[in-house]
Amino acid sequence: SHFVFSIHHCHDHDFQPLRTYPTNLFRKLKRLMIVSEGKSPFHYLQKHSYFLLTVLFACFSVLPFYWAASLSIRNPSETFSVAGLAVPFVQYQPTLINWIEELVVGETQRALLNSTIIAIGTAVGVILLGAPAAYALSRFKFNRPGNKDFTIWFLSQRVLPPIVTVIPIFMMMRFFNLLDTRLAMIFVNITFNLPLVVVIMRQAFLDLPIELEESAMVDGASYLDIFLKISMRLAMPSMAAAMLIAIAFTWNEFLFALTLGTRDIRTIPVHMAGAVDTRGIQFWFVGVRVLIAMAPPVILALLVQRYIVRGLTFGALKG
Repeated sequence: SHFVFSIHHCHDHDFQPLRTYPTNLFRKLKRLMIVSEGKSPFHYLQKHSYFLLTVLFACFSVLPFYWAASLSIRNPSETFSVAGLAVPFVQYQPTLINWIEELVVGETQRALLNSTIIAIGTAVGVILLGAPAAYALSRFKFNRPGNKDFTIWFLSQRVLPPIVTVIPIFMMMRFFNLLDTRLAMIFVNITFNLPLVVVIMRQAFLDLPIELEESAMVDGASYLDIFLKISMRLAMPSMAAAMLIAIAFTWNEFLFALTLGTRDIRTIPVHMAGAVDTRGIQFWFVGVRVLIAMAPPVILALLVQRYIVRGLTFGALKG
């Protein structure tokens, strides 16, 4: 036929486009499909879904802080009259009158002082008691009960509901005449924060190379010298992380601060809950107190965040 004749009379290079044309066409169509797919909204959402979810959760997390900051710089009369996002300088004129009135009040200053003293005292106390206990559990072997039983017992103290111990602790503090004192609050917070510190420090000591301590013992160092001059220095990041966790839990403690104390040792959480009078909740003062309560822990965490990460991840791949 004519088709067979044309094939026999064509050169080899004439057949090359016939063989490669379908392949090139498929490649062009595939590229066109990829480009058109990349321009579709569904593909864009699928590609950036993690970023969009992160932004969504970040906005959801920041919203309470924005609400507190917005309330703290409004006039009390604008608390309920401003709607929406309450953009400063657009929907209302910012003012610092609420901050000035709150900071000059003696109760606010006393609450900040009480919370600071109790938090620092608790952090020092848990390290003085928890670090030796953690070192003993990591370096010595106990029988009846064993090391594992001791560790579980420490953890059980942490998961114990604090409300169960309110009445016994109240009776003990009244017997020792420690009600309405900072010392009572420090003792209580040490009791509930000590187990977590022991567990964190124990893992830090377990991850330290035992050869360093053995070399020091060959040179005549005692266990106390090894603990103070070698182990504690090497476990400094974990100790900083444990202290910061204890400070955060103590700073936010409300139950025992309300039960064991009155006006003299009122802490920041109790002071925040006191923004209620005969007219109702004073939201403008609540906003100021929320930001005041947040500022010290956040600033402290930002300053020592390097040690927090190192301390909490120390030994994450071991044991």
